[in-house]
Amino acid sequence: MRSRRAALRTSVSLAATLPLLTGALALGIPAAHAADAPGRDRLAGTKPAWATARADKGATSDSAQVSARVYLAGRDAAGLAAYAKAVSDPASASYGKYLSTGQAQARFGATKAQVAAVRSWLTSAGLKVTGVTQHYVAVTGEVAAAEKAFGTQLHNYTKGAKTYRAPTATASVPDSLKGAVLTVTGLDNAPHLASHQDRLPPPETVFRNAGPFSTYHGSKVATTLPDAYGTKIPYAVKGYTGKQLRTAYGAGRRTGKGVRIAITDAYASPTIAYDAGTYAKRNGDAAWKSGQLRQVLPAQYTRTEECGAAGWYGEETLDVEAVHAVAPGAQVTYVGAASCYDEDLLDSLSKIVDNHLADLVSNSWGETEDAQTPDLAAAYDQVFQFGAVEGIGFYYSSGDDGDEVASSGTKQVDTPASSAWVTAVGGTSLAVGKGDKYLWETGWGTEKAVLSADGRSWTDFPGAFNSGAGGGTSRTVAEPYYQKGVVPDALAEANGAGGNRVVPDIAAIADPNTGFLVGQTQTMPDGTTQAYDEYRLGGTSLAAPVIAAVQALAQEARGGRPLGFANPAIYARYGSKAYHDVTDNPTGSGLALARVDYVNGYDATDGLTTSVRSLGKDSSLKAVQGYDDVTGVGTPAGGYVESYRRR
Repeated sequence: MRSRRAALRTSVSLAATLPLLTGALALGIPAAHAADAPGRDRLAGTKPAWATARADKGATSDSAQVSARVYLAGRDAAGLAAYAKAVSDPASASYGKYLSTGQAQARFGATKAQVAAVRSWLTSAGLKVTGVTQHYVAVTGEVAAAEKAFGTQLHNYTKGAKTYRAPTATASVPDSLKGAVLTVTGLDNAPHLASHQDRLPPPETVFRNAGPFSTYHGSKVATTLPDAYGTKIPYAVKGYTGKQLRTAYGAGRRTGKGVRIAITDAYASPTIAYDAGTYAKRNGDAAWKSGQLRQVLPAQYTRTEECGAAGWYGEETLDVEAVHAVAPGAQVTYVGAASCYDEDLLDSLSKIVDNHLADLVSNSWGETEDAQTPDLAAAYDQVFQFGAVEGIGFYYSSGDDGDEVASSGTKQVDTPASSAWVTAVGGTSLAVGKGDKYLWETGWGTEKAVLSADGRSWTDFPGAFNSGAGGGTSRTVAEPYYQKGVVPDALAEANGAGGNRVVPDIAAIADPNTGFLVGQTQTMPDGTTQAYDEYRLGGTSLAAPVIAAVQALAQEARGGRPLGFANPAIYARYGSKAYHDVTDNPTGSGLALARVDYVNGYDATDGLTTSVRSLGKDSSLKAVQGYDDVTGVGTPAGGYVESYRRR
């Protein structure tokens, strides 16, 4: 399952709808400014692409309210990006020379004078300052005041079937503030940012997988069902557990001891401590030690109905249990956001960086690139760059809808995974055999066909595309240096001869049909009783915490020294025995699994449905030898973790 900010993204009913807009900038390039307005410095990317003359419905009322954030550029935005690159590059003399949080702020953060100047400018325009952090100044006020402050008119525009407010021209700041302001967010209000507050709802109605199951790949064959690809096929596994994943990805005796991993999502499961402890005990993972799992939460939650708060409980549960299953010795800190909107998720990320709560951060949320806005891209990338100079690496799931054509109508990648400053994690279908032996992986891509009424064939076999790992070529982010010479030109130049960022960087298990067993307290069908239950789950929401956990093992092997922003090191190992080079056809013939599901999601009252799930069929994306846009450089093999020991 991968939580998503605008559309349901999972094979079960435990995902959240996340109305979040983000973007990503090219590696090392801060937000662009242009001074072609007399006495003003323009903030590029603050006028959304959908605010066109044709969509213009006229001026927004002067008395309408605006809530905005003015993000601070700091002392040296270009220097921050340059040092973040140098400290992350194994070929650099500055590699691994991380700064403390205080040192990073002293060298690159905003000065008191900058903050005071920004506050003075905003208040002089008639806006009210509602919050100040080391990253931004938050304000509210009437449209007329916002127009005065940012040198642009605000109009109403149609966007799809709805109407939103947006600037008619790129926002700007006085030349006296040139270099002090990174960007401004909130001048447009798409999607609507509701501020109502609700109590967190209880966990969603229980989800269960129907059997029969395999306990490992191929242990139970569907002998009574039709053939697929000329042979009988196995039933899907009940759900892999930690021991199987640790063996598959070469954990050895490493546990991640002494390493700190953070997880971000929205909201917080009220039963996570009980669920994680119960799951570990039932499935052979090491028991959680006192204080090993903690939550850092906001004072209050917002937009719970709009964001589908209960759907995030399963996301947190998956992330926490997967991290502990693979890295049972690591310290895990869950940092929950007040809602699923950018401003709150950004605050959670900043909280981790500003307090250095962890060295590795797993994030299983995102949105399609066509929904991104450059203003928010700048804000996100600044957080990632501060993290890099402090030795903190961010890991993002790449998406669960393949090339996104089926879900959005446009071939595109997801953000923030497309940022050049994060590690994008793709997905695979994993086969673990008897004795926890790694057999093979394909790129995660599923085509589904159901059993015919007479039970003698699969209807329209192999069926339609069902789900798959996100990947492809960005349209907005330039090709980062670490991908050059590894990513094929055909991929890098798919959207332009200059080359662009390609997603993902690395991969791990994601296919829900070869997924991970999760334990969670859920609401029973009677609507009142709550009880712990277990079910199989997948998505790149699984791949991201698994890779973060493997990186914790690698950090332990490195003597505890932080890996920081890991992409340069990940690509430096390309083509070595550190990786499984995953392809869509590892056995030389078609691969498929049989799966039986409850129609109602939890019991046989309304019947069962039987389907065949073909593997390695990820929309237009292909897992091939070498780097590919489904699995990146591949998945960690037996030598990956220990390869960090020598460096």
